Amino acid sequence: MPEVPVPTVGDQAALPLARQLAGLVSPIHNVSYYTPEIKVFAELGIKGWWTSYFAYRSAPMGKVEPEVITATFYGFALRMVQRAVPSVWQYVTPEQSLDIRLDAVDRAWLRIFRDHAGTYDDSIAEAAELARQSIEGVDAGARALFAGHLTLPWPEPAHLQLWHACTLLREHRGDSHAIALAAASVDPVQCQVLMAARGHGNKQTLQSIRGWNDAEWEGAVGTLQERGWLDRAGALTPAGRAGRSAIELHTDALAAEPARRLGAAGTARLAELLGPVHQVLLGAGGIPGKWPPEHVLKGQDPAG
Repeated sequence: MPEVPVPTVGDQAALPLARQLAGLVSPIHNVSYYTPEIKVFAELGIKGWWTSYFAYRSAPMGKVEPEVITATFYGFALRMVQRAVPSVWQYVTPEQSLDIRLDAVDRAWLRIFRDHAGTYDDSIAEAAELARQSIEGVDAGARALFAGHLTLPWPEPAHLQLWHACTLLREHRGDSHAIALAAASVDPVQCQVLMAARGHGNKQTLQSIRGWNDAEWEGAVGTLQERGWLDRAGALTPAGRAGRSAIELHTDALAAEPARRLGAAGTARLAELLGPVHQVLLGAGGIPGKWPPEHVLKGQDPAG
């Protein structure tokens, strides 16, 4: 099997900026996952955090089949998605789930920043404008989940615009990463195995939250060992580290357009504006600063 090529783009300077931008938007986007307000879906009779997650995250694409969600989310076993879809649509429509998610984000944000009312308003408004300029009108290409989110209207006020822009940026990069993984012949279960090998989570947690059984996991380990990416102990080899690095560079290249638009100065300004906001979110707001979060590693509900 040929090794993964290192991709090139016209503006090489945008590659490190693309990765920096990903780190800037993640804590904002993650408000929709890790705050207790998102548990509002349970009031509709929907059982389980993951069932709600598959509903509201896939909702911009409409009532698509589980196979479509599995392909676009790239990392989950089909059986896990099938436990949620299509049965979840008995309780809520895609349109309703989007409204509920946005309302949950709004309520969570206002609660988290209650003790900072007015402090960051100007920063959030400017950050929202910068983030929107970076992603609005970017071509979707082969990015189906991002394309679905592009059809959604821009919300008000500024903190919701910021969250929406960061969500667009997150889904744009997420789709780009799926393309890079597929191009490198790394399938959804293999990418989870590689994640564990890099120390991002572990086998037990990733199997639990992605739905892979032991046979599928061990089969992926065997394939990666045959490829020379894992050693006999399941650790990354030099070839595996190089392969993973090439995938990340490919992802950066595919996700570079928003960073190219901002440039170094715009990205630096966004980082300056969001720094204090991140401190609140990662502190009193309870948004985890790494993935998987510690409480997920301990087998707890993703929303705490």
